Amino acid sequence: MMKQRSSKYLYLLVLLPFLVVAILFEIIPLLMIVVNSFRPEGGGAGVTLAHYATIFTKPLYKKAILNSITISLTSSAFGIVIAFLGGMAARRAGKGSKLHNAYLTVLNMTSNFAGVPLAFAYMILLGNSGILKQWIPFLQDFDLYTSTGLNMIYVYFQIPLSTLLMIPAFDGIRQEWQEASTLMGCSAAGFWTRIGAPVLLPSILGTVSVLFANALAAYATAYALLMNNFALLPINVSGMFVGDVTQRKEMGGALSVVMMILMVIAMGANNAIVNRHRKRGARK
Repeated sequence: MMKQRSSKYLYLLVLLPFLVVAILFEIIPLLMIVVNSFRPEGGGAGVTLAHYATIFTKPLYKKAILNSITISLTSSAFGIVIAFLGGMAARRAGKGSKLHNAYLTVLNMTSNFAGVPLAFAYMILLGNSGILKQWIPFLQDFDLYTSTGLNMIYVYFQIPLSTLLMIPAFDGIRQEWQEASTLMGCSAAGFWTRIGAPVLLPSILGTVSVLFANALAAYATAYALLMNNFALLPINVSGMFVGDVTQRKEMGGALSVVMMILMVIAMGANNAIVNRHRKRGARK
């Protein structure tokens, strides 16, 4: 009994530094952001909803919310489709094979290539004087500094992350299932649409939730590419806290809360769909 108590205290002691870091750099700043979002402009006394009213009435902020949701959904959709195909390819290569290991190595390397370096790489390739534009004639009319170009970059950094998240899920697809479906006359496409995809649905939705949050909060890539010329929630939030002339931390807090609410809604919808899918599976 004494050994169990001592081991429990030891675990708590080991966790203490992490708890301190979490409280100081996550929980307290989060609470301060929420509190500031209800304070009047300039930090005066009282409680107000004026910042939220401004966000949902001013065209700039409404456009930022719409652009952020659109880009997050679009990049997540493309990312999960390509990740599904990548997971199938990794499964076919065979776990532990040289090709499988090389594939994982490339994914790990590319998943770390994001932010400002990624934006600069696309500028070098597809910018106004990009290398590919000089070599490939039909790319000369492509404008990287638009929502289309930003979507392309977002899809790029979503693919490695989503594929790395999906590959372990494909390990749950047994070879016997595919062999049995083949004997019953089911094609490969039929197996994945009728058996594989439903089994992987919780993992797919979980990955989409991660991709949506990842794209919604992405800041460095978008700012390096378009700076303040494109309305996005993270860019607007940053401008409120680090403005060169004035800082509006109250409005920045309100925008941050709106962004967090969008993430919570996305995760809540994902959990609801997964739970409904599991209940249907249990009934069957």
